Amino acid sequence: MFLRIAIILQTVALFAAPITAGLLLSSPHGRALHSVSAYGVFTVGLVHVAAAILAWRPGGGSPRPILYAAGFFGLTLAQIALGIAQVKTVHVPLGVLLFGMSVLQLSLVRAKRGTAARRR
Repeated sequence: MFLRIAIILQTVALFAAPITAGLLLSSPHGRALHSVSAYGVFTVGLVHVAAAILAWRPGGGSPRPILYAAGFFGLTLAQIALGIAQVKTVHVPLGVLLFGMSVLQLSLVRAKRGTAARRR
């Protein structure tokens, strides 16, 4: 359950990031808003890693979500570094990739939930 909530929060945070990027281009306070958005994605990424570990260890589930969360967090760190370095040619496509990966992971978690509910 916590893993699903973490992935939902991650997807929402990643959805907000391009909105604040648009504000970055059109508003004097856009840089601060986009920075807050980046901190949010970073924080939710850490929560996602913690939730994946908690879902695996006490629940006895597969360790695969930990690998996904750790890889995603690594890409998030790369995204932040590219944003700080203002390498927009890689920063923007990586942001799109991160959002797509998050939506895919969310759909997989929801599909597994539906399969488990049908088995009961």
